[in-house]
Amino acid sequence: MQINGKRVLLCDCEGTMNIDAKGLAKACNVDETPMINTQLCRSQLNNFEQALSKGEPLVVCCTQEAPLFLETADGYEGRDENSPEIRFTNIRERAGWSKAGRDKPKKLTPKLAALILEATLDIPSSTSVTMSSDGVLLILGTDARAIEAAHEVSDRLDVTVILTGKADDVDPPALMDIPIFHGEIVGATGHLGDFEVGVNHFTPANPASIKALTFDGAGQSGASACDLILDLRGGKPLFTAPEKRDGYFNPDPDNPALVMKALLALTDMVGEFEKPRYVDYDPKTCAHSRNSIIGCSRCIDLCPAGAIVSSPAEDRVTIDPFICGGCGICAGACPTGAARYTLPEGDALFRRLQTVLSTYSGAGGTKPVLFVHDNEYGQAVTGIIARQGNGLPENILPFTVNQTTQIGLDFLTSASAFGASGVTLLINPQKTDEAEALRDDVATTQAVMDGLGYAGVRYQVLDHADPEAIATALVQMADDKTAPEPATPGNFLAMGRKRTILNLALAHLHDHAPKPVDFVELPAGAPFGTVAIDAENCTLCLACVGSCPTGALKDNKDKPQLTFTEDSCVQCGLCRNTCPEKVITLMPRLSFLTDSRKHVIIKEEEPFECIQCGKAFGTRSSIERMVEKLSDHAMFAEGNRIDMLRMCDNCRVVSQMENQDNPMAAGERPKTRTTDDDLREREILRQQAKEDM
Repeated sequence: MQINGKRVLLCDCEGTMNIDAKGLAKACNVDETPMINTQLCRSQLNNFEQALSKGEPLVVCCTQEAPLFLETADGYEGRDENSPEIRFTNIRERAGWSKAGRDKPKKLTPKLAALILEATLDIPSSTSVTMSSDGVLLILGTDARAIEAAHEVSDRLDVTVILTGKADDVDPPALMDIPIFHGEIVGATGHLGDFEVGVNHFTPANPASIKALTFDGAGQSGASACDLILDLRGGKPLFTAPEKRDGYFNPDPDNPALVMKALLALTDMVGEFEKPRYVDYDPKTCAHSRNSIIGCSRCIDLCPAGAIVSSPAEDRVTIDPFICGGCGICAGACPTGAARYTLPEGDALFRRLQTVLSTYSGAGGTKPVLFVHDNEYGQAVTGIIARQGNGLPENILPFTVNQTTQIGLDFLTSASAFGASGVTLLINPQKTDEAEALRDDVATTQAVMDGLGYAGVRYQVLDHADPEAIATALVQMADDKTAPEPATPGNFLAMGRKRTILNLALAHLHDHAPKPVDFVELPAGAPFGTVAIDAENCTLCLACVGSCPTGALKDNKDKPQLTFTEDSCVQCGLCRNTCPEKVITLMPRLSFLTDSRKHVIIKEEEPFECIQCGKAFGTRSSIERMVEKLSDHAMFAEGNRIDMLRMCDNCRVVSQMENQDNPMAAGERPKTRTTDDDLREREILRQQAKEDM
């Protein structure tokens, strides 16, 4: 069977799952009925080799035996690095090993078709950054175990040991083949290949140590540069989310197995390494700061790895791709889409989403529930449920992402708009603290669906460690009797920035809503809403306009006017924080009115005209308020000096210069004396002399 230019190879794994070949071909919209292999990885391996000979891209519906298939392909004559790619997709644990897979193959067909078509999509690769390590390892510890660990890898890595604390029971080594120091660790920065560890009271080991290792010399302060760090101190790690910091290991020093595992990993960390650039950042649409005033700081507050720092002087944040652990929380929480997750790149995530749901529904599937999980924990749980339990129900559609925490409002609303009855998001229980933003987005999306009349709980976040509990929760949401009816599936293209996709999905949900209300109240922190402006006390200084990152607040170049577009507001708070009069209040809500996409006038005034030349400048209220406040000031108390406040900039300068009471005025300038003046004076004196004679 060929789909999207790729040959699909199917296998029922020795009859452990039933596949309706004709129904599957129809569901995939192809004329060719696929061959269902029974033992493709063993007795029917020649069918795989025959497919290789045709020189077509392959999709093998088996992941367990992927190493065998790749090894076979590598040994196939004429195949090289330029040969068509071979992909693998798991239809066994994710679909076939279930009640429907055993007893009701026709019910399973829509799900199989959705998973297979998803696997045939062309997904663009993401960009990467390069990290280089020369194998310089710094081991931190409190006792002899740090030195023992150093000896384990000293023949493969350039090792230095720094002991902390008392370290008074360490035997002096017979051979000082590893540099050993003592000091107080005060912090660390950097990443794999470029670490710096701050050390105070840094002293070397005394070569004359007898009973116990001693340290002498004047303690110094400085930083130790290294490529790798093994932290065996057993206390607080040097970095937040240490498991996300490449090149840093802090196993429990009391667990030799974990220490040995870390040492084994460290020995392989020499050379150049490619790391995905998980997040693409656009500072132009970032709502973090304007003019050094802070607005939105969600990504900074939520980043567990500390990879995001504020740069208010540049009106942006800085995301370090070398430190970024790829959790995607920043992208999921970003209200403007300035931070965008790039694994996968572009709109591939939404193409996958639409393909899975539209294929399932088009093949006759009902009430699809999307099961979003990561590559590691989610895959493992799915396997356990399939092997030890009843498998996933036929309407549970597994959807693998790099990290579940990368999911945001745009994905959740699009899933419902594309026809999902519900969405279950599985979090690794070890990362449950990282799911705060995801839970907030789930609450916001549920509030929107409730407000539009879509009954039932449609979203749930699971962080169970027990696969049986996860299976129970999935079955409850997928039960045909209690599962909510899905929205009418949309066919819009989810492309562009986050806000664009959100608007498309929300518009579709509203158009087909059981209760198409004009407004939906949202919880605090939601990235939709309006601003309440006290127009009476607003002076139209327009500071809010200059600070608004999305252009929701705008002015009018022809007259003093403030307008607001609710559809563009992300509730970042920059306008509120910038306003000198403090007359702006944020009001989270979602408006479906047409006016929400228009510029609505908040306040406008006639401009104040200069009393001298008639030139328009400023606003009448601001000028009159300024005159009122300064009328009793000593600088404007005499005469008509207060009128200068009612003049434009040019007339004000002229008036100041013409004022006789100008304290800065100089004396009258003497007339310049010339030679003609001297000659004229001499002639006058001569005439006077003649007359006197």
